[in-house]
Amino acid sequence: MSSQRLSSPAAERNGQPILDVLRRLLPAEARVLEIASGTGQHAAFFAAAMPGWQWQPSDGDATSLDSIDAWRTDAANVLPPVALDVMAADWPVQGPFDAVFCANMLHISPWATCAALMQGAARLLKPDGLLVTYGPYLQDGVVTAPGNIAFDASLRDRNPAWGIRRVEDVAREAEAAGFLLNEKVAMPANNLVLAFVRPVK
Repeated sequence: MSSQRLSSPAAERNGQPILDVLRRLLPAEARVLEIASGTGQHAAFFAAAMPGWQWQPSDGDATSLDSIDAWRTDAANVLPPVALDVMAADWPVQGPFDAVFCANMLHISPWATCAALMQGAARLLKPDGLLVTYGPYLQDGVVTAPGNIAFDASLRDRNPAWGIRRVEDVAREAEAAGFLLNEKVAMPANNLVLAFVRPVK
């Protein structure tokens, strides 16, 4: 294994469950932009499993970009990673994409990144494209798992701008960018996949 390859145990555990959902949501041939790709494990795993997907990873951290580049050698359909700041007014990639995928970013970044993610995805997706997010969420009327309560507290201790987001708040930001929450999928370890679609007018 390349010394530049970072490894996340969580990415190893959740890769297959997320892939199962993405296979159902996306066509066999798709162009996908991943925001906040992290180690690059998801990009390599998903693209290897689905050779018809062209996967464009991105991240705002230089160390992550090196790791993504090291992991992508195993999958020919993973493009070189792009340095992308989700808060930027223009993202350095060319659409349109069939999907934008973002895992485990919203709870470890300031709340403003949620609106930025939605607006950026709206600029780059095909009219019927999907924005898919994965991670822990709070939900109105649903008892929060003790593990997520503790995780939320630890996040806010580390940075007051961080924290697990409410599905309803995320959906509201999505609606402001023209998306509707199309599907909510319960995942292992008290996580959710949220799939947003822009209705074709």
